Amino acid sequence: MVAQPVNGWVRPDELRDRLPWNAPRIGVLEISGAIGAQVRGPEMVRAIKALADDTRIRAVVVEVDSPGGSAPVSDAIHRSLRKLSRRKPTVAFVMTSGLSGGYLIACAASKIVALPTSLIGSIGVIFMRPVVQELMEKIGVRMVMTHEGHLKGMFQPWREPTEEELKKTEALTDQYYNWFVDAVARARGLDHDTVKGYATGEVFTALDAKQMGLVDELGDLEMALDMASEMGRTPRRLQYVRPRRPLIERLMARSGGSFADAVVARIEDRLFPHIDFR
Repeated sequence: MVAQPVNGWVRPDELRDRLPWNAPRIGVLEISGAIGAQVRGPEMVRAIKALADDTRIRAVVVEVDSPGGSAPVSDAIHRSLRKLSRRKPTVAFVMTSGLSGGYLIACAASKIVALPTSLIGSIGVIFMRPVVQELMEKIGVRMVMTHEGHLKGMFQPWREPTEEELKKTEALTDQYYNWFVDAVARARGLDHDTVKGYATGEVFTALDAKQMGLVDELGDLEMALDMASEMGRTPRRLQYVRPRRPLIERLMARSGGSFADAVVARIEDRLFPHIDFR
């Protein structure tokens, strides 16, 4: 609505909003891909904070399309989005999938809109630890480790885990699982035991998820934008936001050695354990 002058005067804040570059708008942020790989935590957290600090942004739509991924990265993005939702109306829209860590992120929004045929849920935890002992024996390589603390080497991939290490890992995974259930229950206003009943790792259609209280509305992106516009009392003027890596990282990515470094880092990453919301 255009501000009407009173006695020929317009308030400074209303005059500011009339300027095209200062006009109120809806921020649109896409979170797509595996969390921790395609969706990088630090970049996404910075992008969400920028949306929170931008006074022109009155509401936010977050397009979520993710099978989940790294538990800590999912947690970091979830927390950032919760902080944003406390300051500005935030609507998560799921078109294809909001699963595990992807669903955890969607839960941080004020409302969740999803296509009836999208996939929702997969609430659970996976601990992955590669074991390459047999491969090393075949190629005649063995690893010698020296360490203090009898559990210091429990996650090394060069040998099978001991019974004590397996119990420790199960306890760790259980702690992550209960945290995930609590986070969903708190975000969706559901009872802990109810969410625990859903948290079997099962995938639901959004149609079923709405009946279960995991989704607010069934609809498309247009519905999500309409909701954000109404909640934020702002016209549907959209500003798309994309995470950007720091300048130094972008410059290094262009160097010849960066590809080799990335390959080595990826191999090392695969050889060590992961706790994923996937």
